[in-house]
Amino acid sequence: MKKTKSNSSLILSIVALVFSISTFAQDISGSWKGVLKVQGQEIPLFFNVSNDNGVLSSTMDSPSQGATGIPMDKTVFEANELTIAFTQGGIKYVGVLENETINGTFFQGGMELPLNLSKTVKTKPGDVSLPSTKESLDKLAAFDNGTYKYSAEDYFQDPSKSSFQFSPKGNYFSFREKDENGKNHVYVKDTKTEKVTLAIKEGEELIRGYGWANDNRLVYIKDNGGNENYQLFAANLDGSNPKALTPFEDVQVNFSNLLKDQPDHVIIMMNKDNKQIFEPYKLNIVTGEMVKLYENKDASSPIAGYEFDKDGELRGYTKQQNGVEYVLYYRTGNDQPFNEIVTTNWQDSFSLVAFNYNTPYKHDAYVLTNLESNTSELVLYDLAKKEIIERIYSNDTFDVGGVSRSRKRNYEVDYYYYTGEKTHVVPVSSYYKKLDKKFKKQFGDKVYSIVDKTDDEDKYLIILQTDKLYGTYYTYDVKKDEFTKILDLMPQLHEEDMAEMRPINFTTRDGLKVYGYITIPNNIKKGERVPLIVNPHGGPYGVRDYWGFNPETQLFASRGYATLQVNYRGSGGYGKDFFLAGNKQIGRKMLNDLEDAVAYAKTLDFIDNDKVAIYGASYGGLATLGSLVKTPDLYTCGIDYVGVSNLFTFFESFPEYWKPYMAQFNEQWYNSEDEEDQKIMTAVSPALHVDKITKPLFVIQGANDPRVNIDESDQVVKSMRARGIDVPYMVKYDEGHGFSHEQNKVELYKAMLGFFAQHLK
Repeated sequence: MKKTKSNSSLILSIVALVFSISTFAQDISGSWKGVLKVQGQEIPLFFNVSNDNGVLSSTMDSPSQGATGIPMDKTVFEANELTIAFTQGGIKYVGVLENETINGTFFQGGMELPLNLSKTVKTKPGDVSLPSTKESLDKLAAFDNGTYKYSAEDYFQDPSKSSFQFSPKGNYFSFREKDENGKNHVYVKDTKTEKVTLAIKEGEELIRGYGWANDNRLVYIKDNGGNENYQLFAANLDGSNPKALTPFEDVQVNFSNLLKDQPDHVIIMMNKDNKQIFEPYKLNIVTGEMVKLYENKDASSPIAGYEFDKDGELRGYTKQQNGVEYVLYYRTGNDQPFNEIVTTNWQDSFSLVAFNYNTPYKHDAYVLTNLESNTSELVLYDLAKKEIIERIYSNDTFDVGGVSRSRKRNYEVDYYYYTGEKTHVVPVSSYYKKLDKKFKKQFGDKVYSIVDKTDDEDKYLIILQTDKLYGTYYTYDVKKDEFTKILDLMPQLHEEDMAEMRPINFTTRDGLKVYGYITIPNNIKKGERVPLIVNPHGGPYGVRDYWGFNPETQLFASRGYATLQVNYRGSGGYGKDFFLAGNKQIGRKMLNDLEDAVAYAKTLDFIDNDKVAIYGASYGGLATLGSLVKTPDLYTCGIDYVGVSNLFTFFESFPEYWKPYMAQFNEQWYNSEDEEDQKIMTAVSPALHVDKITKPLFVIQGANDPRVNIDESDQVVKSMRARGIDVPYMVKYDEGHGFSHEQNKVELYKAMLGFFAQHLK
């Protein structure tokens, strides 16, 4: 840093310069934290100052606003005064260093706010000595050295445009578009003039989702490096009046209700006052003003969900009691008390889907329940009389998914839906039957889904998908009776080159019928056998795999690998008996189901029996590690992606908002305080048995993962390397429970392909 003083002697100038540079290195370099107080809100800020041979630079973090690493364009420290500025953002900070504190003022938008900073230490999660170097991971990726038509980028680059939505009245059409730096900004197109305007600019932190709150304003959410503490933001369709609506540190916001008749307001849930409990707030998306709608006072029996009607009135709530029971309360009027309607155990379901507005009697509601059946059925229920009015729809094998209604046509039911081997829609209203017939005639054997529609139902947004088609968007103009193709999300992936995903089912060793899918590489020659990748899904409970385009299995198929996906016991969608069959079977019968699935796959005439890999994420990572411990001779290698490894440390690391559900975890997973369960937990925690893992392993982790702490992966890598076994370990410090940044995803799958090529080919 060059420094001049016109009225000082040369000696004093040199002394001052040396003193200043030494002060930089000792006192200014590092991270400084402070809290801005704005309109009753507290906004934490970090300034991270670096000194490179006397030249200062800095970045700013605003974690509560989902922004980190914002580069400042001016950093000066003279005579104990620090000045940091970001000219483009109209931000400046000036403060005086006094011991370990900088006392100063933050300037932005005409405001002058006191901001005192104190020295802090920013540390990376986990053991930073463990992750493999970029060079070693590049070397691993290089094993995938064949000549292929498609690359990992082709499958995992973000689409050039995506996330299309109509504004409520259809005057505007929004979408996300990727720039040359891989940032996906939100744009708004005027449907009459076709003028396109940048509405929301994506910064360092990813926009995790966005939508129209009303005809003029968009809302969107971001977190901090994948930590899932989602915060809500808003901006006008032309980008004006941007506002951080929930700038609270370490608070998670969940969206609850749009209020169509109160367009400037939404209802959100926040764990602001108690990290373990979510409470509802009515939020003005223009001013940021919010009002708590109901106070959740009993932390020992917290409210797990709230039921608001279309007018924003709280009609009911579900309270958790004893950790394992759920009690639905309902009131017949705003001046009436909440009365108990039904009590269920976590093993049963009674879920209020929607109030029925297509009747003068206001206490009817659509409910999904399995209290009187194995599979969840859709019923019409009288909440005042506490009785079923009508059983509307059910399926003997698969749970009903829900119901779709038309707001424009007084909430008439359009269709029911459920997912079996594929997704099925059952048209109900005469209007939708005609629409369904028209769409099927237009799109043939392609599976269509209605993504969005205007309030007047005069324009529809449709996506076509199959197991070989990533997605093609169309609009349908009702008045013109006209279909318009918007774009293919992944035009570089040609449908005719993609692999078939075939539904399968088999019977396990204990007589349970299990469903799943196998993706089969194209052009397998007669007599040829290909390696198999077993890919257990996460969860494990209530989650399942689906038929459709899967970029992972398609990428693997492009390299000649078949992929087996198993909806093992405990998976969702197959009824209560199947769900409960997975109870306390983690590391036990759940793994048996995977082994039985492999045995089934080997009866097919194209699987190489000696080359079977296993790869999974989250619980799938636990299943991967557990399988390498339980049946080491069955698998050739394994990949653990953000996977649990030690049930004891996993339970201890739960985020605060999971802790009210510990009693259910104890019944469904295992109880760490029960002696018999402790024995099972010890037996099925792979981190405690790494000596039994003899096959090659690749471990992948997001450092900020709030669900599966990085320690879960660190444990395994440390133990394996202590035995002298090299384990490639990829860690990304800007990711959480799964990678979201495009470049990180591409690096991940390149390394994964290299690992499989090294061990399966």
